[in-house]
Amino acid sequence: MTAWKNMAAVLACSGFIASISSCTRAQDQTLAVSSPIAAVEDFPVDARSSEVEPYRSVTQHEMQIEGKRVAYKAIAGDTVLRDMQGNPRASIFSFSYLRTDVPKSARPVLFIFNGGPGSASLWIHMGAIGPRRVVLDKDVDPSNTPPFGVEDNPNSILDVADLVFIDPVGTGFSRPAEGVDPKTFWGVDEDAESVAQFIELWLSEHGRWNAPKYVLGESYGSMRAAVLPRALMGSPIYNGVMRGITLNGIILLGTTLGAREASAERPQPTAAELARGLPGLAVTAAFHGETTYSGQDPAQIYAAARAFADGDYAAALSIQQAGNVGTPEHDDVLAKLEAFTGLTAEQIGDDLYVDPREFVKVTLREKGLEAGMYDSRYTLPLADSGGDPVADDPAMGRYVPGFVAAFNEMIRDDLNVSTGRPYAAIYWRDLLASWNWERRGVAPGQSFAVDLAWAMRRTPALRLFVASGYYDLVTMPTDAYAELDAAGLPKERVRFENYESGHMLYLGATSQAFSSDLREFITAK
Repeated sequence: MTAWKNMAAVLACSGFIASISSCTRAQDQTLAVSSPIAAVEDFPVDARSSEVEPYRSVTQHEMQIEGKRVAYKAIAGDTVLRDMQGNPRASIFSFSYLRTDVPKSARPVLFIFNGGPGSASLWIHMGAIGPRRVVLDKDVDPSNTPPFGVEDNPNSILDVADLVFIDPVGTGFSRPAEGVDPKTFWGVDEDAESVAQFIELWLSEHGRWNAPKYVLGESYGSMRAAVLPRALMGSPIYNGVMRGITLNGIILLGTTLGAREASAERPQPTAAELARGLPGLAVTAAFHGETTYSGQDPAQIYAAARAFADGDYAAALSIQQAGNVGTPEHDDVLAKLEAFTGLTAEQIGDDLYVDPREFVKVTLREKGLEAGMYDSRYTLPLADSGGDPVADDPAMGRYVPGFVAAFNEMIRDDLNVSTGRPYAAIYWRDLLASWNWERRGVAPGQSFAVDLAWAMRRTPALRLFVASGYYDLVTMPTDAYAELDAAGLPKERVRFENYESGHMLYLGATSQAFSSDLREFITAK
């Protein structure tokens, strides 16, 4: 496979990927210096006299988690973000689940969001840790036609932490105020600032300033989670606000931390970066019975492929990039690639590089199938694909309809939410082309992992939990390891866990294991 074939600029998102030829800069790329947000009562009534009352629905529930009764209150509604004159700038819609049968004084709060950019929070909400979850007919390759089920989630972590699911501006029911350009919220710094404002207001409304605080971000949400500590603490050179909010822990799922440029031009991947895709291909081929590794422990296959990728394979690719072909090591590397991937030497090619996007179309070709990028255990017929990066992805096309249907049923029947407008599970229109990747106080090309290193320096007790799926070919565990290792994070405060799943790592019989690990992380002393 040709090393640079089909290498398009790609944005990874929470369950979604958009291949775009360019990333148009937002019209207004300057992050306005914000001022501290005052309480609503500090402003005269006439500043809000023409406003519509923020939407709010409050319901009471109970469920069983780990065999114990948990009573909780669900609050679904708007939080209004304001400027210093008290004028509304946007409303962020959130879903808060607060346990009511235990004291709240020292109870942790977990703020949760997905990715995109442009994704609402319903995926992690209904897939892993919310009190209700979607029911699909199979763990892998489920039906994507209704009916779909909704049930109490026995793996929810509501027993140990209150949960706040956040939909950034432009997603879910969240929207800019009338007359406010949504592009003012569509950028790395702009987005983080608005979410930080929401968290600040939420803590005041619910009296939780002294609660242990955690944030969980999936896919692009891992970038948001990396940037948030700076927006929450505050800076005279970054956002002009001193909020003084620190975090106890950060959880990253489907982690993507590599630098993103505002320009369409992206640097050529290094040999090491190209080699890092091999472990995911190896476990995929083994899962589908295409190699002699089939039936073995995916963790062991992944580890063996990773050692080869980091060593001989990366070295061989480096030699190829330098234009030196026909080296003695070439044939040995090619033979190992055949063993790990199940591909022939002809399919791999002399350049030795196997592009994951080509691999998923080639590995099961004799069976007439294509594997998924978001979860390579999933398959669809290879023929008659429309080439859509989401609708035609075998994983995305299979589980999205169930999640969306179950979520809309849950918020109507369980939470009594009726806003009169559709819930935007993902909003691509305008947002992707307008997203501002330029940042303040950050060197060009800097990894988001460096933001995490800064945060861990500033808060010596801050801990990090990085969770990944072996079958995720979009945001691979190896990329997360490499970025975090290069940033030099304190290893004693970082926990890595991999699961036998894909981009949504809690799908396919792994939800209980992930929730157990997350519960342990949050309750650790």
